[in-house]
Amino acid sequence: MGLSLVTGGSGFIGSHLVAALVERGERVRILDVTLPNAPPPGVTVLHGSVLDREAVANACEGVSRVFHLAAVAQLWQRDPSVFESVNRDGTRIVLAAAEKAGVSRFVHCSTESVLNRGASADERSDSGLATMAGPYCRSKYLAEREALAAAAKGMPVVVVNPTAPIGPGDRTPTPPTAMLRLFLGGGPRLILECTLNLVHVRDVADGMILAAERGVVGERYILGGSDVRLSDLAARLDRLAGRDPRRRWTIPGRLALAAAMLDEWVSDHLTHRPPRAPATGVRLALAAGRVDSTKAIRTLGYSPRSLGDTLTDTVGWLMRTDTEGPLRCQ
Repeated sequence: MGLSLVTGGSGFIGSHLVAALVERGERVRILDVTLPNAPPPGVTVLHGSVLDREAVANACEGVSRVFHLAAVAQLWQRDPSVFESVNRDGTRIVLAAAEKAGVSRFVHCSTESVLNRGASADERSDSGLATMAGPYCRSKYLAEREALAAAAKGMPVVVVNPTAPIGPGDRTPTPPTAMLRLFLGGGPRLILECTLNLVHVRDVADGMILAAERGVVGERYILGGSDVRLSDLAARLDRLAGRDPRRRWTIPGRLALAAAMLDEWVSDHLTHRPPRAPATGVRLALAAGRVDSTKAIRTLGYSPRSLGDTLTDTVGWLMRTDTEGPLRCQ
């Protein structure tokens, strides 16, 4: 069996993808700026950035498949130019090295955030660069365009668009996990009502492997889980934390966005610390709708687990693990 390269293999999705590949008996190489705590036995780890052309070329040598996950996945950065440099330019560099290496399949990990949500979103959704919710989304949109352009020129590229992944092992944490921790701790009492699509991170990893094996070159596949209203999610988390659902109030969208923009201005110009609610996240929430993963289910054999199982697995890990201090669940 050939060798697979996972860029960003030390990250949340990447680590689960590496584990899933190893479990199948496959040989795996990781390229990441962060070294994994404990990579599975036999996995080769290369320390390097996707912006380092030499490191990327070395990582692609002898590889048959590339899973490109390396990206800046937060919704705010002190220097917003890092989004485009890593997410768009890094993708361009990895694509070029993989093409030169003659890989048989390139799976590009995009995001649902680039989709035109409205009432619902599927793989045909594309409202253009101007509608993206912020620097992160714009950079991921441009990265996806690079991947699809390479496919149009004959490179064996498939694109996957995961929704909001949650599950065990998110120690950074990513925005979805940070939100779950906040609710498990009892807050907030004011919420912006919206529809989220939460997916188990292991389902995303499995979906990426299916895309590598069964995906059609040049196609996109949404790897989603379950749609849930934020108020319903908060109530579920209260019950999982062992308490009666708390009363919460809905904040108007315009007020939420204004507060987020002010908070982000303070972060940008004064504190240089991440805002509590990035404006990109609020814009995404305001535009959110239902997500349709039917294409991946029907054509790839993708089979996401239920929301109940996903939340139970995630909350169980969060309540056993101290990532930001003890959870206040009583």
